[in-house]
Amino acid sequence: MLRGATAAHRRPEEGQFLLATLPPSKKQIRLALGVVVAIVLTFLAMAPFAELRLPQLGEFVVVERTVLVVCNLTISALLFSQFYVAGRPMLVALAITYLFTALMLIANVLTFQGALGPAGLFNAGLQSSNYIAAFGRVGSALGFITYALLRNAGSTSDLSGASTLHVIAWSVVVVVLTVCGLAWAVIAGDAFLPAVFIDGTHADRSALALQGCIIFACYSLALAFVWVRRRSVLDLWIAVMCCAWLPHQLMTAIVAPSRFTVGWYGARGYEVIATLLVLIVLLAETTTLYAKLARSVVRERGARWQRQVAMDAMAVAIAHEIKQPLAAIATDGSAALRFLERSDFGGVREAIEGIVRSAFRASEVIDGIRALYKKDVQSRASVNLNDVVGDVLSMIDSDLQNQRVSVLTDLDGKLPKLQANRAQLEEVILNLVMNAIDAMRVVTDRARSLRISSEFDPGSLAILVTIEDTGTGIDTNCQARVFEPFFTTKAGGMGIGLAISRAIIESHGGSIHSSANSPYGSIFRITLPSGHI
Repeated sequence: MLRGATAAHRRPEEGQFLLATLPPSKKQIRLALGVVVAIVLTFLAMAPFAELRLPQLGEFVVVERTVLVVCNLTISALLFSQFYVAGRPMLVALAITYLFTALMLIANVLTFQGALGPAGLFNAGLQSSNYIAAFGRVGSALGFITYALLRNAGSTSDLSGASTLHVIAWSVVVVVLTVCGLAWAVIAGDAFLPAVFIDGTHADRSALALQGCIIFACYSLALAFVWVRRRSVLDLWIAVMCCAWLPHQLMTAIVAPSRFTVGWYGARGYEVIATLLVLIVLLAETTTLYAKLARSVVRERGARWQRQVAMDAMAVAIAHEIKQPLAAIATDGSAALRFLERSDFGGVREAIEGIVRSAFRASEVIDGIRALYKKDVQSRASVNLNDVVGDVLSMIDSDLQNQRVSVLTDLDGKLPKLQANRAQLEEVILNLVMNAIDAMRVVTDRARSLRISSEFDPGSLAILVTIEDTGTGIDTNCQARVFEPFFTTKAGGMGIGLAISRAIIESHGGSIHSSANSPYGSIFRITLPSGHI
């Protein structure tokens, strides 16, 4: 099957990255119209001198046909690759058309008299190269018509019974066999074909005009089909190519029917320019589209990485924040066991109450982290920040005593309340205070002092909280990175506490900053808006 399962999911987005479905911009339409106008003006300027004879250059035919073959094969390969990605039948029809045109051009140059030999190769007759070229042009016109018909019919359905690679392989085989068979038939039946050329240069005007009119009609019909059903950038430039073929036929079949004239050389120029234009546009637009695709993939990978980091941060945050209440539970549990051994039931009661408080504390931590990552504002209530500071200091009173840290508080008694998640603000204050205690743990030559102050700034209607310590401080090179996730200056740290603190404060519409204390330690300043957030 042709990847039917994936094709159904591919349709809504493929128009953004497929030339056969991407609508042309106004700039592209203006450029195409400019090219058509230039072709018409060139034809009108060349017509008066069309029959002026120029030197007979067989090498020109070889070079011109080689350029056309390379261009058509490249276009065919690009279209086959787009068919492989999108699975649209119209693309394989167009790819076959360009492949057929390229192979017929090879047969034409091999049988052209005066190109690779005076009489051409394969014992070709006088009419062979002309009829091979004519069949090639009619075939390409029919291919464009088929492409236009498949624009609507089957444009959203998948080919069944074969994979895209099999379709491409069989298409190439069939086209090669068709071209070989057609070329052999023309060469073998050269004597029975209606005579168009009298010799290698001059033609029968009436016969060549009839042939040219047939090809002109085929290309006019192809142009009409493509133009009426045009939808995309590719349709636009195929229409331009058909427009270039029309003056080519008028020039070589009616205006200047003889070979090696100004008109004959000029018509070959139309052929090369039209094909090169399609190739250049196809390459340029394909490059642009794949650049957009690459950028979208990079953005998608970045978003996926950010989601992964967020999940990692949440997991580490839970582990980081729940560590304190779990440690308290373990400590109180051990104390309760010791009190039981001494039958000190008053101490047991106090220890169990501590366990219950720590358990509730752990539950609040989890709820606070969930609310933070869910951007939950419904759990916010009127909070007095001084009460939050007091609760945190009571919670870690034993740590402060064990580490011999003296605490000085300077809290504004008239501090207004703010709308906040109390548990989250407790996490912030607790993180900053515990970091300060850790920073002063190794200090032995000076007092271990912790100062917490709060004030209200009437100018900005903001509440300011400052936490100062006399610890080891933060290196100036690390000052700008302390709030980055997973960055830590502590040997056993996880680098998530300050990142969470900043996320909490910013989710409340505030900010948090750090700076060096004088002469020792660090200062963390929190700014929160008062009133409703």
